[in-house]
Amino acid sequence: MRRGQAKPKADTSGIHLWLILWKAFRSVEAHAHRHIASLGLGLSDFGILEVLLHKGRLNVQELGAKVMLTSGSMTAALDRLGRRGLIDREEDAGDRRVRVVRLTEAGAFLIRDAFEDHKWAMELAVGGVAKKDREVLIVLLRQLGLGAVRNLEQPSNKSVAAKSGGKRNKKEQGNV
Repeated sequence: MRRGQAKPKADTSGIHLWLILWKAFRSVEAHAHRHIASLGLGLSDFGILEVLLHKGRLNVQELGAKVMLTSGSMTAALDRLGRRGLIDREEDAGDRRVRVVRLTEAGAFLIRDAFEDHKWAMELAVGGVAKKDREVLIVLLRQLGLGAVRNLEQPSNKSVAAKSGGKRNKKEQGNV
């Protein structure tokens, strides 16, 4: 830019923000995947062990929701972790249909050390952002996430209207 020229405006569009966020996430995610693989664990297995470390015993359904795994993926992961002696599954005392998952002593030992090591790896991954700036970033990202959830819950006719050249049918007009 030459002296005296105005600085071009930054692109603050939703699509540009999404692209920047996506690229940043993928970069940090690559650090996480690489580190977790170095521990001899898969992402799902690490997630399950980490949740059990911090939340304690959980039933299979609660655990699956926290690590965002489907029922089939959850069963496969729990089978893997059980074969390695890292978790136990037992019947719930109040409802025999429900299975509760807990860390074994070996599982607790492994994930405590692994999680401490992983915290260091994630510090390295986000090292490009000063600690004081992270506070602001965390607030802004929460704001972004909560706003996106709120907007997701609201019906949007904008894309339908845009595709039809701004015209909506009578049924859609009545739902505005």
